[in-house]
Amino acid sequence: MVWGFGGGGGGSKLPDQPTNLQLPKLDIRGTPGDDDDNKSAQMSAETKYRFDSAALERAAKAAKDLESSPHAVQVIDLIKTAEVTKQLELQKSNNEFAVNLERLRQEEQRKTDRERLEQQSKINQQKAQYEDQLARRRHEDQINAQKRAEEDKIRREKLHQEEQIRRQSEAIAQQEDLKRKTIDYEVKKKADLKMKQIEADYKARAVYERENVDIHSKSQQLKAEENRKTILESIEKASTVIGQGFRGFITDWDKVKSTALGLTLFATGIYGAKYSVSMTARAIESRIGKPKLLKETSRLNFIDLFSHPVKSFQRIRDARRPQDALKDVIFKPAIEEELRDVAIATRNTKMNRSFYRNFMFYGPPGTGKTLFAKRLAQHSGMDFAMFSGGDVGPLGRNAVSQIHKIFDWSQTSRRGLLLFIDEAEAFLSERRSGQVSEELHQVVDAFLNRTGEQSDRYMFVLSTNLPEQIDKAVEDRIDEEIEFEIPTLDERKRLVRLYFDKYVLQPAASGKRRGMKVEKFDYGAVCDKVAGMIEGFSGRAISKLAVAWQADAFASADRTLTEEMLMKRVNKTIPRYMKRLERINPKLYQQ
Repeated sequence: MVWGFGGGGGGSKLPDQPTNLQLPKLDIRGTPGDDDDNKSAQMSAETKYRFDSAALERAAKAAKDLESSPHAVQVIDLIKTAEVTKQLELQKSNNEFAVNLERLRQEEQRKTDRERLEQQSKINQQKAQYEDQLARRRHEDQINAQKRAEEDKIRREKLHQEEQIRRQSEAIAQQEDLKRKTIDYEVKKKADLKMKQIEADYKARAVYERENVDIHSKSQQLKAEENRKTILESIEKASTVIGQGFRGFITDWDKVKSTALGLTLFATGIYGAKYSVSMTARAIESRIGKPKLLKETSRLNFIDLFSHPVKSFQRIRDARRPQDALKDVIFKPAIEEELRDVAIATRNTKMNRSFYRNFMFYGPPGTGKTLFAKRLAQHSGMDFAMFSGGDVGPLGRNAVSQIHKIFDWSQTSRRGLLLFIDEAEAFLSERRSGQVSEELHQVVDAFLNRTGEQSDRYMFVLSTNLPEQIDKAVEDRIDEEIEFEIPTLDERKRLVRLYFDKYVLQPAASGKRRGMKVEKFDYGAVCDKVAGMIEGFSGRAISKLAVAWQADAFASADRTLTEEMLMKRVNKTIPRYMKRLERINPKLYQQ
């Protein structure tokens, strides 16, 4: 083993180191691959504490094997090199650990500094905000203090002014009181003086009357006697003159005849003038006047031309420009088609100067009967006149004459007249029911008498909510009956859109309603939603609902109609309308 420590061997060179040198595995427990050690691991606790020399023997054997090995020097060098390498790696690991530790420390320090800076920045920001709040609060306190000072100053000035006004009022009141007392004193003094003067005058007159009573009585007797004689002489003289004149008139027959003829002619002239004036007035009234029973008419007269020239000119202009009979009028498609045929036929009848047909419009109130009648007259170029059947009953015995006046007046129309009779069941009800008075019975007879034949001057249209109550003879005078129904969902959608545009959108866009605004929302969707909610509403009820939307807009603070306001009005109107419908028309309400 001397070569292993650098001695002996005559300084011979080391043999070449093999590249695939493999070191034997050294194990202090035995030689490589020895299984006895595995068995010794299972020894009992008593055996573990006994001294075992087998390990030392194996170590000695390994040393001998190494000494006898030809590569012992290379093995030792490799072991040294491996040890140095391991130490270098350990040193490198220690250095890397120290570097990493320093880097971690620096990172921790930077993190700590960053957190400290952020905390300091946050504290500075909070401090700045707090100082800003304090400054704002001080500024607000200063403003409030100034405002309170100004208010106190104004209040003191107001109190001072009120005190001055109160003092001035008291001074004026004292002056007025003093003046009034002075005037009262002067009036009282004057009254006392006047009473004293009157009393003195009465006393003086009484003394005078007592002293001259005899003279006054004699003078009065003489005056009475003279008056009596004068009256008697006048009566006697008048009787003599009248008697002589009457005697002379009776004896002269020519004077008697001429006097009788003059009186007869005078009476004839008076009565003739009276009746001729009455007949002339009736003729003029039938031509240019308007019967009192009519509530509305588009027919012009001379009085309207002079009293309302602008409106009269507009009516003449509109009459020359016929409009579509169904413009802004919405019905079911089948009813619209039927009404359009009626409008075309009526217009052609007027153009050809033929005989007009008579119609009866029936259905619930507010479904467009009156509106279409007016549009029909405008479309056909005819005059329009309307009266209500409810106004006929209160006329009593004068009702028949008023009916005749209306038909006489209608016959004088040159353009043709559409006579619209609203609530016709009120005076044209069934006569056999026994509930018709004698006056209304005569009115029905007069109506039947005037409508027995077709006319080329006028046509009449009956409007009723109860067609079953119309007299059968009156129904015989009607050429066609048309029912106006409550609008369905499709018609309600069109009506809601029409009146929403007419009463809300157009006024807001054109500026006719100053200050009115409409909030932006989906108008079409909202109108369709409203149409679905108001089932059973008539066209007039929908129109009133749109007018209520306009009123709600004006009632708001900023005059703006919002979707919430619109729906709120709808929810309020529905139960009210249904209650009114139940009260007015229970049958329709049940439907």
